[in-house]
Amino acid sequence: MKLNRATKRNAINDALLDELNMIFVSGLEGARAVILHGEGEHFCAGLDLFELMANRSSDVIVSQRRSRRWYRTFDLMQFGEIPVISVLKGGVIGGGFELAAATHVRVAEKSTFFQLPEGQRGIFLGGGGSVRIPRLIGASRVTEMMLTGSTFDALAAERMGVAHYVTEDGAGLGKARELASRIVANAAATNYAIINGITRISEMPLGEGLFAETMVTTMTRAANTGADKRITDFFNERRNQTQD
Repeated sequence: MKLNRATKRNAINDALLDELNMIFVSGLEGARAVILHGEGEHFCAGLDLFELMANRSSDVIVSQRRSRRWYRTFDLMQFGEIPVISVLKGGVIGGGFELAAATHVRVAEKSTFFQLPEGQRGIFLGGGGSVRIPRLIGASRVTEMMLTGSTFDALAAERMGVAHYVTEDGAGLGKARELASRIVANAAATNYAIINGITRISEMPLGEGLFAETMVTTMTRAANTGADKRITDFFNERRNQTQD
């Protein structure tokens, strides 16, 4: 899946957001994983500020409606049916960072830089970034980034856990395809449990989290994951390696 507004650094306007929403609602039939990347030199420059200014309104409800559209779309990604891998390069700015934070595996090319310039623009995060991004890098760093407009690069992103993999420029999509091939080899029900369970359970109090884990474990075992065959194959492989 490619963000295709290269002349706008793939900034997100209403039309692009609607397309993303439509795809994650009904356009992924038969897919087992998604690779999300951007056309051109940048992943995503965030909210299309030209459209924001053209459609600006003093009505608080209108502003809230815009944010809710972003929330719905990004929630469909993060808590959907299949894993989403993002390939990051160039600018991952504002809403682009919010978009990346909603994906499950992030591959960053060395050209990647992250920025939250909302403070300098006189606006605030509006795509769920004040919830998702602090859970990746901490509230203190998000505050500093928004106040100062500072950036960090791909290697820093890897150290912080924002990027799971760093590649040379131009190699991110190949790495994402390699990771996708591993992910789709898992049982679909297991992948579903992972992307919907881990984030939610990790935010629960201990007792509730352990109960939820038990329920997810039970449901996953009851699903047709082929666990018996997978475990048997694993033991056979280990046995063959030992004999060799």
